[in-house]
Amino acid sequence: MAARREIRSVDGPHVAMPLGGIGTGNLALGADGGLRQWQLHNIGNHLGDLPGSFFALRATQWEPPIDELRVLQARPPATPPLPTPLVNDDTLPDWQHQLASRHGVDATTFAATYPVADVTFHDGALPLDVRLRALTPMVPLDPDVSGLPVAMFTFSLTNTGAYPVHGWLGAALQNAIGYDGVSPIHGTRFPGYGGNTNRTVRAGGWTHLLLENSTLDPAAAGAGQMLLGCDTPAAAASAQWSEPAEFMAFLRGRGARLPAEFGRAAPHIPDFQSSAPPVHGGASPAGQTWNGGLAAPFHLEPGAHVSIRYLLAWHFPNRYVNFQQFGPPQPAWGPTRFWLGNHYTQAYEDARDVARDVTERWTDLVDATTAWTDLLDESALDATTTEHLAAQASTPRSPSCFRTADGTFFGFEGVLGASTVMWSGDIGGSCPLNCTHVWNYAQAMATLFPTLERDMRQTELDVMQAPDGSIPHRVIVPTYLRQLWDVGIGGPHEPALDGMLGAVLKTYREVRNGAGVGWLAGYWPHVLRLMEHITGRWDPHGTAVLRGVQPSTHDIDLHGVNSFMGSLWLAALRATEEMARLVDDDATAQAVRERFEKGSAAYDTLLFDGEYYIQVLDPDESTDYQWGAGCLSDQLIGQWWAHQLDLGHILPPDHVRSALRAVVRHNLRRGFRDVDHGQRVFADGDDTGLLMCSWPAGGRPGVPTRYCDEVWTGTEYQVAAHCLYEGLTDEAHAILDGVWARYDGRRRNPYNEIECGDHYVRAMAGWSVLDALTGVRWNAATGALRLARPPEGGGWPLVLDHGWGRAVESGGAVRLECTSGAFTLRSIEVVAAAEVVAQEVFAEPLTITAGASFTLPVRG
Repeated sequence: MAARREIRSVDGPHVAMPLGGIGTGNLALGADGGLRQWQLHNIGNHLGDLPGSFFALRATQWEPPIDELRVLQARPPATPPLPTPLVNDDTLPDWQHQLASRHGVDATTFAATYPVADVTFHDGALPLDVRLRALTPMVPLDPDVSGLPVAMFTFSLTNTGAYPVHGWLGAALQNAIGYDGVSPIHGTRFPGYGGNTNRTVRAGGWTHLLLENSTLDPAAAGAGQMLLGCDTPAAAASAQWSEPAEFMAFLRGRGARLPAEFGRAAPHIPDFQSSAPPVHGGASPAGQTWNGGLAAPFHLEPGAHVSIRYLLAWHFPNRYVNFQQFGPPQPAWGPTRFWLGNHYTQAYEDARDVARDVTERWTDLVDATTAWTDLLDESALDATTTEHLAAQASTPRSPSCFRTADGTFFGFEGVLGASTVMWSGDIGGSCPLNCTHVWNYAQAMATLFPTLERDMRQTELDVMQAPDGSIPHRVIVPTYLRQLWDVGIGGPHEPALDGMLGAVLKTYREVRNGAGVGWLAGYWPHVLRLMEHITGRWDPHGTAVLRGVQPSTHDIDLHGVNSFMGSLWLAALRATEEMARLVDDDATAQAVRERFEKGSAAYDTLLFDGEYYIQVLDPDESTDYQWGAGCLSDQLIGQWWAHQLDLGHILPPDHVRSALRAVVRHNLRRGFRDVDHGQRVFADGDDTGLLMCSWPAGGRPGVPTRYCDEVWTGTEYQVAAHCLYEGLTDEAHAILDGVWARYDGRRRNPYNEIECGDHYVRAMAGWSVLDALTGVRWNAATGALRLARPPEGGGWPLVLDHGWGRAVESGGAVRLECTSGAFTLRSIEVVAAAEVVAQEVFAEPLTITAGASFTLPVRG
């Protein structure tokens, strides 16, 4: 097991780990222990703030006398670090900066395997060891458990001294019912506030502070409920205050209310407060809300330990279309009163209902979540790889993604903010919605939550597909509105060809991830219509080579013959062949196979220049926004896809490896201090990053392909994973080392890889790195599992369609262990150095249930 990387607060100002479920909104926990980026109100806002929301600790000791009061957040440095372009994860609200500067602890250390974070608070004046474990439940393959609107905090206090210590552990939260999620809040003042009430309820051994506003229209966007809970009925409550100093004074005054015996042994703490009357705060005046807080008492003899749990739950059911959609202007377009709702609110009546469920299942939810993170931590992956690949799961649980009331899953490209400011502002989702060409790169959700990714395919084929068979690269919601057929879209203008080719590839991926042949059969006519449209539009003469205007993810139209579209086309042909065989459409399988072989030879002949694949334009085609003789990092994206789908090489292997070596040799830049950034700055200073394109032999067009001088993590992951598939490990790690150094918390957030927005979904290409490292290939349609031989004593994480666990080698055998769900296999193949070292085909499907295992001897 690799030790998790510990980040000191001074070294991790940009660390902000999201807490919240899929489609629920979230808040973030910093490496300093503070809470920020409050985004609970159905809109992304990286600077979202709820003033007066924090944790604090009072520790007292009678001999020698100690009475210390601390906010559980590290004091910010006296000299703030220099800002990083296009990011604001290090931003602290003024109130929080002042509070932590005056009352914060000396320092913190942070270590996490998403979604579990551990913070240790360091302060020489405190006679306690203070630690926090924070998480939101996440279980692969279970989007409902992974979609709970909660943040769970467990504080561990240990008396490290020679004398008894007692005190209070407090949590404070602003009542944000009625907030719009966007506008500044001045203390407790915001125009939408008024009528807010806080009240305590003691039930099931917990004390809950309910934050409500009964005066709001139930259909209002800000209507809902919040809850702050503590796992003892002995908790004291302060229901209405405005300034943090008031809550700090409340904590300092709690000692006077303790019974006499509490100072020594306190054997009956629950009995002391369990009969305390509920605290009811009156309604707040117009334009104002209340902050509220709870304080849990503790008493610790020398060496003793106590755990205190806090829960934050929320329930905001009214998601509306509050973002500017693409396409031509229409009546009532833009921010509207179109109600979408939230899936997470359908299972719960309110936040109290959420809390009741979560507190009853607390141990099970924590155990299931840490079973996943332990699996990663105990694998053969090193700590840095584990940290960053685990963080891939944070994007579906950011405001980049949501589920409407009926459970349908949607995704923006990212979240607007410092990284991207558009005509629609710097708040909300970036580039709505379900952008096919950007989601072409995303692989994490397809493995971790395959039913949600399958939902996106159904939206593409049931809703977005036009009568001519094409698929616009964005969906309009509500989906009963007219879709973007025969109109200009934006980013690019016409339906993106790479997005349509990706729809074919992703459909086959979903079949391999458990959608089933029956599901495919239902959508097979849609796939055929799509491929017929692509062929008729871009290969009308049957050359097996795509030509003409080819709209792409670079927000421009490509022209001529190029391997970016060409490799996707070849992979899509092979995927279509495989799907045709699954549905017994032999005629289609044979036809597309012949087209593939013809196209593969033609593309290689036309484009391989002896080192890499170039773009060849017709004489009458403009060079504007093209790359011509340049070395495009994404030039073999289709081959990356083909490896993931077990489609084999679609171009000659030696040429593929030569091109990848060239991409790394020419495009991986170490140091950007001498770069004149004409575009967005995703790498600067001494960073290492992979440029989108370079012209090593000259010939850069006067107007080159858009974004050529940028560094996209999604492309970096794609190229790195492809290098691993091809055995180019040095090249792969050179790229990955650069990405992960840029996003190590010092200048950028490991839980927020940016591009056209924060939490950018293209970056979920990183999950393919895990598949490439472990050699894992799973085809649920055939029940075939293949994987690389794990290191002796180490293991690979395995996530199949109905279960997850690991493959571990010990004593000359590979053992498959199922942790959750079940593995149902028809064959297993273990590979080492391109040779099969273990193989078994089962006469009947082998099912390995949770807690069980299967051992396969390995040769050599």
